[in-house]
Amino acid sequence: MKTRTVIVPVIAAIAATATCFAIPPPSPKEIPAMHASGEFEVKVTPQKADNADAEAGGFARLALNKRYHGTLDAIGQGEMLASGDGSTAGAYVAIEKVSGSLDGRKGSFVLLHSAVMVGGVPRDWSITVVPESGTGELKGLEGNARITIAGGKHSYAFEYHLPES
Repeated sequence: MKTRTVIVPVIAAIAATATCFAIPPPSPKEIPAMHASGEFEVKVTPQKADNADAEAGGFARLALNKRYHGTLDAIGQGEMLASGDGSTAGAYVAIEKVSGSLDGRKGSFVLLHSAVMVGGVPRDWSITVVPESGTGELKGLEGNARITIAGGKHSYAFEYHLPES
């Protein structure tokens, strides 16, 4: 029995079908980046571990409550899990829902935070918008933020992409 290869008709069918698709709109990364900045207050409240295994790990669990001012006029609520004492060495991860307006566009989005602390200085600090978490007029939001703490004040710089409305 002879075996026949049927690759050519399959490739032809794929090529014929591919021409039926519309050209997709530019991805948010192809749209010029926008910038937001301002200050924020943060209230950090220690939380009790919710089970014995978590408590045995010795991690700090903290509730976050923020108020953003400036281009981002919003509140942020979230939770942080941290190791170390925060003054010399350690690490943290956090997830935060931000609700309000960004440059006048209303909605909410989720931020994912992570950093390590070495010698009392954050290293590898990352704050990223969780993909597809934007709601309302912030649907499609992508971006990254930086936090600066100076003189006891917190400020943010946010570079983001947002599809045209």
